[in-house]
Amino acid sequence: MPTSSLFSVPARAGDGAPRVTVELDGVTLQVPSGCSVAAALLVSGVTRFRNTPVSGGARAPYCMMGVCFECLMEIDGEPSRQTCLVEVRDGMKLRTQHGARELTMHAMEGDDEQ
Repeated sequence: MPTSSLFSVPARAGDGAPRVTVELDGVTLQVPSGCSVAAALLVSGVTRFRNTPVSGGARAPYCMMGVCFECLMEIDGEPSRQTCLVEVRDGMKLRTQHGARELTMHAMEGDDEQ
C-alpha cells in the first residue's frame, strides 16, 4: 500500500470530497476517504482515541507516523492498532481503547512459534 496518501490532510466536510462510513463506539460517522484512520477521525472532530492504563487520561495522535503509539484503537476487533498507519475504509468498526491490551493465552502461545 502506498503511504503517500496516508499523510495527506483530508478535505473538510461539505466540500464534495469522497467519504466513507465508519462506526466509532457504536456511532456512525462519515469521514474522508483516502487517508489514515487517524487523519480521518481528527478531521471529523474526534479527540479521544485511547485512555492511558495508569491514569485513564485521554490520548490522541501525536507523531502521525507510527513512532509514539498515542493513536492506538481497536480496529475491526483487533486492539492496539496504530490508526496513523491504517488506511480508512468503508465499514470499519472502531473502538476507543481503554487501558492496556489484554493478553490471552492464544496470543502468548503465538509468541512461542518464532
